[in-house]
Amino acid sequence: MKTLGIKEKSVHINLDSNYYGTIAEIGGGQETARHLFQAGGASNTVAKSISAYDKLFSDHFYNEGKPARYVAQDRLRKMVTYEYNELIKILDKKNDQKFFAFADTVETLNYHKTNNGHGWLGIAVEGTQRYEPNHIYIHVKLLENDTLLQQYTLGTLGVNLIYGGLFLWEDPRKILQGLLDNLDSDRVEVDYVYVEGPDMDWVDNRLLNLMLVRTNMTPAIMFDQDGQVQQPGDMLYRKNALVFRGYFRPINKLGMDFIQDSMEIFEHDEDYKPDNTISFCEISLNYLIQDANLDEKDFLHRVDLLNIMGQSVMVSKFNRFFQLVDYFGQFKMIKLRIVVGLPTFEKIIDSTYYNDLRGGLLEAMGALFQENVKMYLYPSLDHETGEVIYPEDIRFSEENGLLWQYLNATRKILILRDISPEHLGITTEHVTQLIETGDEKLCEYIPEEVMDHIAKHHLFGYKGKQC
Repeated sequence: MKTLGIKEKSVHINLDSNYYGTIAEIGGGQETARHLFQAGGASNTVAKSISAYDKLFSDHFYNEGKPARYVAQDRLRKMVTYEYNELIKILDKKNDQKFFAFADTVETLNYHKTNNGHGWLGIAVEGTQRYEPNHIYIHVKLLENDTLLQQYTLGTLGVNLIYGGLFLWEDPRKILQGLLDNLDSDRVEVDYVYVEGPDMDWVDNRLLNLMLVRTNMTPAIMFDQDGQVQQPGDMLYRKNALVFRGYFRPINKLGMDFIQDSMEIFEHDEDYKPDNTISFCEISLNYLIQDANLDEKDFLHRVDLLNIMGQSVMVSKFNRFFQLVDYFGQFKMIKLRIVVGLPTFEKIIDSTYYNDLRGGLLEAMGALFQENVKMYLYPSLDHETGEVIYPEDIRFSEENGLLWQYLNATRKILILRDISPEHLGITTEHVTQLIETGDEKLCEYIPEEVMDHIAKHHLFGYKGKQC
């Protein structure tokens, strides 16, 4: 199917949509409105365009004079709501077209290029109910190193969002599919989407955000402890993060040991505070896809079970640990701690995994162990002897032994030594086998709350009884 150009989309919006509305833009010019006006026929579509660029004007219209962040979801929501309500108040009995209100609040590059361009875009669209419109909100990162290019990208995004909102509001997935028309991922990243409204009750925003990762619109998404989608920059701002990568189908007792023991170590850090530290269970997208297909129910079950155990969740497309660290490095965080097992650590320091890097293993280690990063390392179990194996028991190669000594001496790696040997014997493969056979021994390996939920709802095909 042919992708329409921005002028073609603008013409369709103006002449074929049967919608009438408002465009409010702050911080990046009036690029969206410009496209619609230049296309011709905008009088059929645009009731008002506005740029409340001055902060006092912005507060007067959208925040009642109260201090607030200006490039934030809360400000965007107030903009969209205010503009849509103005349409109702002024034009409800005078115009039989459907209404929409588009808004964006954006920070483009400053003159000295010392900031990162990003912004919020949203639209309220009348669907089946005029007085309860559907809402679509997105957050974007503007990646170009030029203000004018960022403004052009912003205008393109705005037109794409309006076009999708007016013509495709019945299926937000189709709106996302067209969001980067005439753009590419080198220019912009969409790392958050949220929809709500009477015609969108059927949409699970977790799946909608997962689509962002699957389609390479962003490398990672995040959900809080309640399973609510969060914009990563907001969730991580001035925070410590503890990250544990895993399969989590489901979270087992060993995994909970790792998280709890790691957090106990983290609590002794001088920068630790309960309200500024988040633990994440991170799932690679590769763990969710089998035979090129993604089981959406399976994904939601994993998230639900992690939330039951009080964990926030991250889904990413990263294969290597230093890529994960690079991702977190873009945010204004305090410290990052990564939890890994000894077998995984042996792979991390295996130079054969980095033959594609000019600097090989050293380049990878430099990218991984950045200034604010440490690794919490838990031991493994010798399944034949039942003995716990610590790093000092491993016969590293000479070069890897020197690397291990350095990381250990500089406390870039801290060893977890209080893990229960009984739980160390738990493996993902064994748990999966018990689930598939309906073996009630599963109760020995899974936290009680998780086990009860699995048995009650027969998750992952489990047919056994509750404990």
